[in-house]
Order: sequence, then C-alpha cells, then structure tokens
Amino acid sequence: MVERLSPTLKAVSDAVLAVAAGLSVDEVLQRLVDSARELVGARYAALGLPDGEGGFRRFLTSGMSERLVASLGPLPRQHGILGAMLDVRSPYRTQDIHEHPRFRGWWPAAHPDMHSFLGVPILEPPAVIGAFYLTEKLDATDFSDEDEELIGLLAAHAAIAIANARLHEQTRELSIVAERNRLALDLHDAVSQKLFGLVLSAEAAATLLERDPEAARGQVTKLQTLAQEALEELRSLVFELRPPELERDGLPGALRKHVELLRRLGQHELELVVDGEVPVDGTRDREVLRIAQEALQNALKHARASRVTVRLGAEEGRLLLEVEDNGVGFDPDAQEARGRSLGLTSMEERARRLGGTLAIVSTSGAGTTVRLELHDG
Repeated sequence: MVERLSPTLKAVSDAVLAVAAGLSVDEVLQRLVDSARELVGARYAALGLPDGEGGFRRFLTSGMSERLVASLGPLPRQHGILGAMLDVRSPYRTQDIHEHPRFRGWWPAAHPDMHSFLGVPILEPPAVIGAFYLTEKLDATDFSDEDEELIGLLAAHAAIAIANARLHEQTRELSIVAERNRLALDLHDAVSQKLFGLVLSAEAAATLLERDPEAARGQVTKLQTLAQEALEELRSLVFELRPPELERDGLPGALRKHVELLRRLGQHELELVVDGEVPVDGTRDREVLRIAQEALQNALKHARASRVTVRLGAEEGRLLLEVEDNGVGFDPDAQEARGRSLGLTSMEERARRLGGTLAIVSTSGAGTTVRLELHDG
C-alpha cells in the first residue's frame, strides 16, 4: 500500500497544482480522471458532475479516443449505473456491471462493452457532487479493496479541487464583468462628452449659418475634430474589448500592436522596449496585457502624459513589465485616486492572481511608474 500511495499523492498534488495554476475546471477534472485510470490500471475511466436536472454538466473520459467519444453522441443522462453512483455515499464495485439491478441492458451502438466496474462518489457534505467511474480492470477480473481505497482518497481531494476550481472560475468571471463595467463607464464618460460637444457645435453652426457664415464654418470644423476624437476613443475601447490573439502574437506582439494603435490615435510619444525572449503563457499573458492597458490608459487619460515608455523583459525565470510616464502624478494611497476609475485595485488583483508583485511609484508633478514583477513557480 505504501508503494501505491506515492502515485496517488502525486495525482493529488497535480490536481492541487492545476488549480493553483489557474487552470479551468475541465482541465483540472481531466487530470483527475486520467490519474484515476492510471492508478488502478483500468482501461476506461470517467468523471461526471451532475447538472441537477437528470443529466451531467460535465462528463470527462479517459482511455477513449476522441473519435470514439464523438461517436457516442451527446453527454449521457443519469440512467443506470451512472445515476446509481450519484444516489449513494459509498463506493460500489462488481466483476460484471451487467449484473447491477439498474443496468439497462444496452449500450449505444459504438460503446465498448464493459464488465468489471468501480464507482466512487465525490462528496462535498452533505451532497454528492460527482463520481468516478472506472471499468475494465486490465490485469484482473475485478477491482480490489486497495483500488477502492486509492480512488476514495483521490475523490476526497477531488472534491476540494473541484470546489476551488469552481471558485477560481467564478472569480475570473467576476473580474471579466468588472472589466466590462469599467469599459462601459469609460465609454460613457469619454464618448458621451464628445457626443454632447457634437450636439452643441451642431446647434451653434445651425444658429450662425445665415447670420455669420464664417463663424458657422468654424463650428463645422470643430464638429469634425470632435467626431474624429469620438471615433478614436471608440477604436481604443473596442481594442480593449477584443484584444489580439495572444497565442499567435505572443505578449510582446500584442503589446506592440496596442502601443502602435495608441500612438496613431493620439499626439503622444510612446515607446516599447522588449528585452529577452518572453515565453507564451495564455493565462499569464492575458492578465499582464490588461495591466499594461490599464497603466497606459491612466498615463494618457488621467495623468495627461506626453511621453510614455513601456518596458517588457524576461530573464532567468523572471518577467518584468514597467510603464513609466511624465504625467502629473498622484498619491497612489489616496482614496480619491482609487475612486477615480484608475483601476489600481484591478491591477493589484490581477498581479495577486499571478503570484507577482505590483509597485506604483508616483508623486504629484513627477510622473508615475507602474512596475509588475513575476517569477516562475
């Protein structure tokens, strides 16, 4: 048993690390079901989470090819032994699943026949939140007491991993909602002011058209300027809502595109400096890009900077992002600053999720530097 505990503990450790790495619920579950199949030497394994309506909101398999899974059709319902394991709080195993009283006597046409079976519920007291299903023991006709104990241990930790992964996803969703709310506020503040100015200029031009054509022409020119500024604001915000493909461009490429867009839209001096090779990491790169966008927006919109330098570097497992401007500066600790849509809390939360440190150095009249530092592991 001691010899078998080592791979079990590794499987548990992998699940915990998967959650800590910010993987999705499906990625965490797939690691768990693959580990379960390997631990007990089963040909097939599955992990199901019920949807509360007689079906499964997630049902992941291991040991089946993608073609086979696709040929089986939609997710199964909670019929037969699948549903039985969600109605009990204790494991069940048998040499022949056909003998179970709830076996329905048939499989889908492409489904492989199965005999030996081990089912272990996943408990989050007082509820059963899922179950492991293992079939076709490879080196014996039946699963053993030891197999049952190993999967039971894995199931206990799976409950924690599932709950943590679910919380992580909910936090990520809330972050997305908060980001879109911020963009909506920026859209309202920036573009609505421009549109209001457009209306006033149009009314003034109409009033002056017959009485003072020259003054009316000036108002029309102002209309053109305001319309162009509103268009530029919208383009910038749409870019933030639909960031470039990070996996294709990488973080340096995505950041370069954003800096170039801002440079075209405004009369600002923007510089991007990239040092070293920055490896692709989808989850990390999305968060780092958002922090950079937030810092750039603060520099150009709130700090009224004329010059901004963005530095991105990678060296010996360390990633560094720095956004430095020559704007008006502010007190980062002042409540007023955090209430002016500067996104300071959002940047700090993103850095915290990545396990990094974020430093904001600024004083009135002396510009601002936002510095993010991340370390591998």
